[in-house]
Amino acid sequence: MSDKKMQVVFASAEAAPFVKTGGLGDVAGSLPRALVAAGADVIVMVPKYGTIASEYTDRMEHVADFYVSLGWRNEYCGLERLVIDGVTYLFIDNERYFKRDYPYGFFDDGERFAFFSKAVTESLQHLPEGFQCDVLHCNDWHTALAPVFLREFYQGLPLYERVKTVFSIHNIAFQGQYADTILNDILGMAHIPNAARQLRCDERSINYMQGALDYSDAITTVSPSYAWEIQTPEYGEGLDGILRRRSNVLSGILNGIDTDAWNPATDPMIHANYSAADMSGKKACKAALQEELGLEVRDDRPLMVMVTRLTRQKGMDLVTYALDRILSGGVQVAVLGTGDYEEPMRYFANKYPGTCAARITFDNALSHRMYAGADMFLMPSLFEPCGLSQMIAMRYGTLPVVRETGGLRDTVAPYNQFTGEGTGFTFANFNGDEMGDAVFRGARLYWDDHAAWDQLVQNAMAADFSWVRSADEYMNLYHNLHPEIDITKPEPVVAEPEPAEPTAVEAEPAAPAPAPEPAVTEAEPAPKTEQAAEPADDAKAEAPAKAEEPAPKAEPAKKTAAKKTTASKTAAKKPAARKTAATKLTATKAAEKPAAKATATKPAASKAAATKTTAAKATATKTTTKATASKATAAKTTAKKPSTASATKTATKSTATKAAPAKAAATKTTADKPATAAATAPKATSAKTAPKAAAAKTAPAKASTSKAATSSAAKATAKPAAPKTTAAKAATPKAAAQDSSAATPTDKPAPKAKSVSAAKRTTRKR
Repeated sequence: MSDKKMQVVFASAEAAPFVKTGGLGDVAGSLPRALVAAGADVIVMVPKYGTIASEYTDRMEHVADFYVSLGWRNEYCGLERLVIDGVTYLFIDNERYFKRDYPYGFFDDGERFAFFSKAVTESLQHLPEGFQCDVLHCNDWHTALAPVFLREFYQGLPLYERVKTVFSIHNIAFQGQYADTILNDILGMAHIPNAARQLRCDERSINYMQGALDYSDAITTVSPSYAWEIQTPEYGEGLDGILRRRSNVLSGILNGIDTDAWNPATDPMIHANYSAADMSGKKACKAALQEELGLEVRDDRPLMVMVTRLTRQKGMDLVTYALDRILSGGVQVAVLGTGDYEEPMRYFANKYPGTCAARITFDNALSHRMYAGADMFLMPSLFEPCGLSQMIAMRYGTLPVVRETGGLRDTVAPYNQFTGEGTGFTFANFNGDEMGDAVFRGARLYWDDHAAWDQLVQNAMAADFSWVRSADEYMNLYHNLHPEIDITKPEPVVAEPEPAEPTAVEAEPAAPAPAPEPAVTEAEPAPKTEQAAEPADDAKAEAPAKAEEPAPKAEPAKKTAAKKTTASKTAAKKPAARKTAATKLTATKAAEKPAAKATATKPAASKAAATKTTAAKATATKTTTKATASKATAAKTTAKKPSTASATKTATKSTATKAAPAKAAATKTTADKPATAAATAPKATSAKTAPKAAAAKTAPAKASTSKAATSSAAKATAKPAAPKTTAAKAATPKAAAQDSSAATPTDKPAPKAKSVSAAKRTTRKR
């Protein structure tokens, strides 16, 4: 499967924000951005109209120019590039065709958009470097001839062999029908029998959209229901036979809306912002809109609005039929738009002042305020390929009243009074009385059960009409045409959180805590500690061997209470011994568990480093002869007391108390961090035996009578083959106590400990 991205050329006669007259402009402005987000490379081709704002034209970059053959003509074509939001826009420049005040409605529209279709096809040879079109996506009749030109004039060229065509029907009522005289004069296809046959819709006319339906590789509409409806004579507008014949490549993909532009929480054009969580702003918007339109400012009357073209397709026949009944029944109505029914709307506004308002114009800012301030939105279309207004209304918490046709059926779920489900009010037939009934179903719910109304508003605002879903469906469609291109979205790279360094707090003092699988690499931080305190070499040398065995199980903490008290008293009498023991403990803990360094050295980090280094070097040369005695004592005690962890933990609590500068701090350390206590075990023993050791250096065995001390001494002598370790740890009873304080933290019963007590390993060997 190819690693290249799906590369799509999206051709449209209009695209927001450059030019927009209806839903096509919204789609061409939003869908390409969603496709880029879905993983495609997209170029949008649009005519360079004279009405495009200078803020865009001034930023355009000229990238190519060439000539396009159109019948007997050779017309200039320029390509102007502009990149916005990751989408590349290429504007087809020809002032004779496009420098006009309005996009459509001219006598030569057939020639203008035949040129546009031919220019799009020719432009595939002049795309930016590295962009090779995979899919040419054409929209409505303005670009319908592009698939025809591609097949008849360009198919044999290598560049065009891989190009697949997709044609989207936004409104089948507009097909681009012209006299067949242009078949030769403009299109240059009269001499191609197959093309002439497929373009001709009757004896004297040709149909641009019909050509696209016959020549395209895939056909889409803007909603699933509309895709089914246009295959029937009622909605097919004469093309239903071709659509039924090509139904295997016909699909309906529902449009979306720009949820950033249409967002009541951030919309700068409305009176007050609001959201589904806080609807207070909507009441303010309603009151402001009523005042702006000259309506009675009343919250007890539902306000229904229409923002639409005033045409028969939009259901204006039904509106004029039922509006008297609706207005006299207590529902306020406001209309914004232009079209064929302007006078009837002015008539009702004059007949019902304060209840009906009509604004015969197009005002984008006012449309935002009407969506936000209304309670209901009326859209009784005769047919509706998709419709965006009902989706925008629901986004603003305004409940739609729609006829069940096309995209209106697919987007608005009718209210169910028994279950509370739904997002609006619907009716099935194109009938004024049915429309009036649907309006009053909504009005009665507003008057009689405001709690149910509020829940329905929440349902509507929760509906998802973003382009993400639609873009994914289009990507799947493109993939069906090019299965060799992978369209899988790359998984977002989520940085895995670094594993928390094991701390003593994680151990439960009252229950055994099995250690995880040991890892030798955990002892690597030792060199950093070694620079600050020399005796850290002892722990560093023993770390690989200790990591081979699982950590000992933690013993219940209640046994340590008595020794904790005794050790605290001894520490008060001999502060020098306390500092020395704490220093040794700090260094060895830091060598084995960097995470615990902060806990161990909190009382006096700087003093500990200096004291420990001095003590270790001063006693190393004097105590070599005492090592054997210390080892023997440790071994004997170990045999009597197989549970090294118990002794270690007992002494630990005392050590935590002595290491703190104040009694309150020591108590907190012991209570809150039971596993840290286990790591600092030998401190108490060291403090206890240090006074006796200073008085009588010839009694090493006596100084080791404490269970915790002998257990610690046994750990300190775990490596008899290392001279430096033996000398530093067993010189005198005082030195042995200090060294055992440094070695014992390896018995730390924390769940994440990676090393094992040296004493336990020594016991097994013997």
